[in-house]
Amino acid sequence: MTKKFSSLSDLASAFGKSIDDTAPKQNSHHQALVYSTADGRISPAKSTTVTPSDGFAKVRRETKGRKGKGVITITGLGLDNKALKELAKKLKKTCGTGGSVVGDVIEVQGDKREEIKLVLEKSGFKVKFIGG
Repeated sequence: MTKKFSSLSDLASAFGKSIDDTAPKQNSHHQALVYSTADGRISPAKSTTVTPSDGFAKVRRETKGRKGKGVITITGLGLDNKALKELAKKLKKTCGTGGSVVGDVIEVQGDKREEIKLVLEKSGFKVKFIGG
């Protein structure tokens, strides 16, 4: 008894059952949201926090991890991301160098501490030089 079945309906008829083709088919790719206690694909709302300032902008020269290249880092400003980017743009333009904003830190290439100090004091910050 080696009868081959060409479809599921042939197999069902061999067992005495009938298949109802009018039944709705289930979709395995259903995209409706199901309740879950875990995060899943739902991304939580991002909150931006500004690190509070102690009243001083700390200017430091760093070379560590930069293959000997000197970079001036400015921390402790207490500004949001947009204001940090605007201040970094102003500093880079007056120093004539490149730089970036990484987290709450402004990095300016080269050793232009005195020029940076003047710009920060004009912007209303008290400046402290950290390190040598």
